Amino acid sequence: MSIPAGLNDAFQAYERALMQNDLETMSRLFADEGTTLRGDGGGLLIGHEQIDAFRRGRSGALPRELVDVQIQVIDDNTALIVAVTAARRGGHGLQTQLWRRTTAGWQVTAAHVSAPPTTFDPAVWRIVGDPLVPPTGTGDLQGQTVAVKDVFAVAGHAIGAGVPTYLDGQPHATTHASAVARLLRAGAAIRGIARTDQLTYSLAGDNPHYGTPVNALVPGALPGGSSSGPATAVALGAASIGLGTDTAGSIRVPASYQGLWGLRTTHGSVPVDGMVPLAPDFDTVGLLTRTPQLLRSAAMALAPESAFALSGAVVDLDELGLTDLATYAEAFRVHQAFQAWSVHGAWIAEHPRAVLGSAGERFAAASRITSAEDARAREVLDRARSTIDGLLGGAVLRLPAAAGPAPRLWTSPREVERARRATLELTCIAGITGRPALVTPGSSTSEGPVGRCLLGPPNSELALIAWTMRNGEAE
Repeated sequence: MSIPAGLNDAFQAYERALMQNDLETMSRLFADEGTTLRGDGGGLLIGHEQIDAFRRGRSGALPRELVDVQIQVIDDNTALIVAVTAARRGGHGLQTQLWRRTTAGWQVTAAHVSAPPTTFDPAVWRIVGDPLVPPTGTGDLQGQTVAVKDVFAVAGHAIGAGVPTYLDGQPHATTHASAVARLLRAGAAIRGIARTDQLTYSLAGDNPHYGTPVNALVPGALPGGSSSGPATAVALGAASIGLGTDTAGSIRVPASYQGLWGLRTTHGSVPVDGMVPLAPDFDTVGLLTRTPQLLRSAAMALAPESAFALSGAVVDLDELGLTDLATYAEAFRVHQAFQAWSVHGAWIAEHPRAVLGSAGERFAAASRITSAEDARAREVLDRARSTIDGLLGGAVLRLPAAAGPAPRLWTSPREVERARRATLELTCIAGITGRPALVTPGSSTSEGPVGRCLLGPPNSELALIAWTMRNGEAE
């Protein structure tokens, strides 16, 4: 059967538009229907509106050339086109499109894109090895691999903290951070050093220097941060354990967004030597895994003193009677910002264009917080801690791990900030009280999952995991 008139012209027009990032033409050449499909390694997008939004949120396609185009005509109004592509960076990909003749002309109704294979994703990893660091002992973590957030010292490597200029000025570490050393002694190997949001001052998971790691569960969504690299590495199966930090939710939010198990340890229970701080009054070490069994083994290696047994009830957040949560969250935000500027302000002032985007704006705002404002915030936090501890006692608090599912890559900065502030009203409770928090894969919505969070008494990490496994809290 001969190629229908206009089909090849439409296909070539789409290819030109793709290479020029001509959003209007690409939109016109995809069928404006709720059933139009576009799939790739990141997942499936359904509907013209979602596909358009995805394109608006990216900077364009990788430069490529067509190597071979095969057209299989199904009937006068339908054809399948399979194209072999060659990326200018190297490697071959495959593109499959189902075209249909409509009243608007030839349009794509379904497409699948296979990009050239990547052996290293620089948005997820800073450096990887096979392994990067072998285990130093044997134990329950034998055979497991760790993605280490790029804020921990790994002997022989500098810490980058998500900022190229910061990395350039750091010496190579001579010893491992204690958290890293504990996992190595338990038999785990370091797979690599994984990306973080800039100086960990974000919950979104994006990084304007290195790119945004994919959300392995929700196509086109933010991965959650600031432990974004370890979370995505674990969710993709590139590592079995993610070692990260949690100040205001940097373990809990990516766990929620990507359907992982996440653990924020009790404040002060795991040494933070060899770790880049953000706000020392709130900074903790955390873990990410795909199963509760592995999380328990990793927690035993990381926080062996967490032997507190649960004896209290489980209380839902709306039953607790916290009426000043927004006030507490604002005080948390102010004190976190004041400490963040105290830690990093001098360096940022010397390198004014090193930290970009929303993190840069956040540091700029932090620079304007006065000692008096911080003192007032600390007074509120002291009252909040006393109130929450008095209400909870030895009970476990159950609450959402985030205010909602992951925002999409194309979500406006204002909406991402709104989601961050709403989430902070939930995550600040652990920060204020220093309590451990366990995130389990939670309920799915049409926009993605929202994890469940259990906040336990200090040093109850292992008991929280055991209770959750026993009572089937994860869905």
